[in-house]
Amino acid sequence: MTGLLATKPRDVSVSRLAEDALWQELALTPKPGLVDQRNSGSHRDMDHALFARSITAIAPWFSRFTALGEEHADKPAAQQLRLLRPMGMACEQAMYAATGGVNTHKGGIFALGLLCFAAGRVPVISAQSLCREVSAICHGLVTRELRARSGAATAGERQFQQFGLTGARGEAESGFATVQAILPHWRRDRQHEMLLRLFAINPDSNLVSRGGMDGLRYVQKYAQTLLAEGWDRAALERMDCALMARNLSPGGSADLLSVAWVLGECGG
Repeated sequence: MTGLLATKPRDVSVSRLAEDALWQELALTPKPGLVDQRNSGSHRDMDHALFARSITAIAPWFSRFTALGEEHADKPAAQQLRLLRPMGMACEQAMYAATGGVNTHKGGIFALGLLCFAAGRVPVISAQSLCREVSAICHGLVTRELRARSGAATAGERQFQQFGLTGARGEAESGFATVQAILPHWRRDRQHEMLLRLFAINPDSNLVSRGGMDGLRYVQKYAQTLLAEGWDRAALERMDCALMARNLSPGGSADLLSVAWVLGECGG
């Protein structure tokens, strides 16, 4: 990423960018298989208003994540998840209280919370420094929480055992490698293109949960075809219908779009 995105001083508010990212992602319409201003995608228990309440509830926590990172900036990265997790769980509870128990943004809280926390620790804020710090904080996470487990109690553990997918943990430990792959194409006014680029390459665990590996490959191939052959709003609406017909929701890519917004805006 060196040379692709310029650094910015520490007065960049990553917590504000995180909140902006969630509102931008919610507003983006059409968004195949996902909740947007047009419909609820493949979700029967969610809608636009519910997501708005969720964002309002969790947004105040982002600055708290940053403050916590600043408070413990002198401690080794390997000790940070232990400090961060209780606050992350409290943020999740705020989300559940606002949504009546519906998981609207758990993945977003994890990813954006890590970025905000990392922003409190790095001397210079840039896409590169944030990704590097998140990777250091999450070092060994996949081994501890997925590879070392003998059972498969959670969906993430089952997917690791069956398919070797590391999900949100692996993405964070890699320093958001999937997002870094699309950052050279970053344009804040081309969010649909950014989302399609994520659809095309992201091993989205949400898609695997709903449609198995066939569902994942279907969405990846669909997005790759649109990127290669061209697309417009009508094409995205057709993709939306196709994903809803298969009950597929690429929620992991939606989370990574928010991450891309933060990293892209830090750099540009």
